[in-house]
This record gives sequence, C-alpha cells and structure tokens, in this order.
Amino acid sequence: MTPMCDREFFTKLFEAAVNAADPERTIASHLPPRPKGRTIVIGAGKGSAQMASAFEKAWAVKHPGADVEGLVVTRYGFGAACKHIEIIEASHPVPDAAGLIASKRLLESVSGLTADDLVIALVSGGGSALLPSPPKGMTIDDEIAVNKVLLASGAPISAMNAVRKHLSTIKGGRLAAAAYPARVYSLIVSDIPGDNPAFVASGPTVPDETTREEALAIVKRYSLDLPPAALNHLGSPAADAPKPGDAVFNNHERHVIASAGVSLEAAANVARENGVAAVILSDAIEGEAREVAHVHAALAKHVLAKNQPFTKPVVILSGGETTVTVRGKGKGGRNTEFLLSLAMDIDGATGITAFAADTDGIDGSEDNAGAFADSTSVERLLRKGHDASAYLNGNNAWTAFNAIDDLFVPGPTGTNVNDLRAILVR
Repeated sequence: MTPMCDREFFTKLFEAAVNAADPERTIASHLPPRPKGRTIVIGAGKGSAQMASAFEKAWAVKHPGADVEGLVVTRYGFGAACKHIEIIEASHPVPDAAGLIASKRLLESVSGLTADDLVIALVSGGGSALLPSPPKGMTIDDEIAVNKVLLASGAPISAMNAVRKHLSTIKGGRLAAAAYPARVYSLIVSDIPGDNPAFVASGPTVPDETTREEALAIVKRYSLDLPPAALNHLGSPAADAPKPGDAVFNNHERHVIASAGVSLEAAANVARENGVAAVILSDAIEGEAREVAHVHAALAKHVLAKNQPFTKPVVILSGGETTVTVRGKGKGGRNTEFLLSLAMDIDGATGITAFAADTDGIDGSEDNAGAFADSTSVERLLRKGHDASAYLNGNNAWTAFNAIDDLFVPGPTGTNVNDLRAILVR
C-alpha cells in the first residue's frame, strides 16, 4: 500500500481542489437580477444537482420570496436535495432512455417563454452523455453507438463534443435557442482544457463555432465507425447548429464559475501549507493517458536524481483530461491508466509517490475516482502474481490497483473540473 502519510497528503490536495469548485462557494457571486417574468432553471452534468441545490439557497437569500422552477439531469447516484427544482438521474458515460426523456422535458420546459422570462442554465461536465436527443433519422440506439465509439477512440474531449453536437437536437446551443425570446444565463463548471464553454457538455446553451465539415474530418481522422444514420446526418445541412451572432442568442450571458486552474491553485496552496513546494505544469494537459504518464515520470525521476528543474521535496501538479484508446476489455479509467503506466516507469525509484483522480469522484465506469501509486506498486503486484504490463495492455488498471488496495474512492463530489494529478518527490 502507498505510504499512509502520502495518501493523507494527496487526499488533502484532492479535497482542496474539490472545495474550490464547490457550487456553494461559487454560485452566490454569479446571480443575475430577478426577472419580471418566470425564472426557469435547467441543467445537465455530473455536478448539476449540487449546482441546483446551491442555486436555490443563494437565490432565496438574494431574492426572498421569488419563485423558481425547473429541472436538471445528472448521473445516477449524483442527486441532491432540492425544494423547487426537479432532479432527474440518467446514465453516464453511455446514454439511456432516462436521458432521452430528460432531454425532451428540458426542451419542453423552455418552450413558450417570453422576453420577460429568465432561464438559468446550470451546466457541468458529463452533460453530453446525459442529454441524448437524436435528430430525425437517428434513434437512441444510434446515439448510444456513437458515444461508445467516441469513448473508445482516444480522441480529445473537444473533438468528441464537436461530433456529438452535430448529432443532436439539444446540444450546440440548441437548448438555448429553444428558449428564445427568453434571456438565458449560463453558469458553467468547466471540465474542458482551456475552459471553452462551448465544449462543456457539448454546449447546450452556447452557440457552436464548429461545422459539420469539421465533425466529418474528425470522424475520418480517428477512423470512427459510426452508424450509417449518423454519417448520413453529418452529411446534411440539418446537422448545422445555430452560430454566434444569431438573434436567438441576444442578451444571453455565460460565466465559467469553476475550472481546473482555480482548483489546481487551491491544491498547490495546501501543499505549501504542509511544507511542500508545489509547481503546476498545466491545467490543460491532453493526450493518451499512458503516454502523458511517461513524461510525468521522466520529470519526477529527473527531480529525484538531480534536483532539477525543481528542488525536492516538491509536488508536481497537473490537470486537464487525458484519453484512453481502448485495446482490451478490462476495468479502468484514464486516471488509473495514467497511474499504472507511471508506476511502471518509476518502479524502484524510491522517493516518488503519485496520485491521480477525477474531481467528480468517478474515474471511468467503476466507483473509484482514481488511485495511488509509488515505486513499489509494480513489485507489489508481482508478489501477488499480477503482471502490470498485461494489465496496462488490457486497459485493466482498476483491477491492478484494486489488487494492491490502492484505489481512491471518495464517492460523488458534486462538482467536475476534470482530473487532478499529483506526483510527490521527496
């Protein structure tokens, strides 16, 4: 097992990162004025229920007696208590019928509004899968197939969402367009490298700047085996989304209220308070998880051996969203895959411990957010009769870390600002 003192240290960093993105802290300072008409709350994402709960509390304080109504959709098990806003749960990362119903109800909830009405959109990562709404000619099974292909492709999240929003009647700004002429005020928790709000949850309330031609180019670049109905739709003008400058987006506002950058700074501050120097490589790292691990491991070993380019003790932090090209049928996620690859690279390098986790509390499809690793992880696996290389090749990192009791399982956090990676060099 990774040394307990280091596990406690990494857990403190994770908690600081999550707390910095807590909607209870961020929403209250981003509330609009009360409208003349109705206030409708809509939303989608793995943090949308907690955002809705925080919004209700903050709205009641700022506008006592003001009515609010609406609904948001979140992942199964990620719900939160609300008095006026309905919480719907659906499947993530692969869509299901509950998400299809939620999408239909969200579109219905913003129809028939007036210019006096206000729509508050609470959007966080994960909303793409939670908002299946296939266009004419496609079925929910087609959209499920598209998501499975994208998740296994190794494509960056921005590329995946560019495809998704051109195969939808709700993404790519279409949900906001449906609310016209009401004003739409979007509060966004970003899990996207670079924090472009148009890519968070495939931008249901943000006008789209990509084209269906670009979506088709992504299909070709990553050799995506999409259903014929999806390819047919991408080839037709019906796939075009409303663009910036369209009148349906007049007077709309959008605010990114939490992001990986802010959370990384919070984690770095906690490290320094505990007597460890902290450096942030980037909050927007993308690429194949196992390959990103090689670069992080090489840097950590250089610090260990030569005290360059950072002086130890130091914790090296990074954020963003890596990807996994699925080659096997094992259990895992991008954070555990990153860590297993890194563990193989730091095998025997005493003095290096590492941690990686998704800030929403779930890495992949299992119940862990990530895991811990150190210079003995590979050796401990071997003593139990397990081959780290075989597990990595089979995308079976969850099984590897479960075997040595190094999974990190905090449960759903209520927010989502992507991954936190931390490598401690003593």
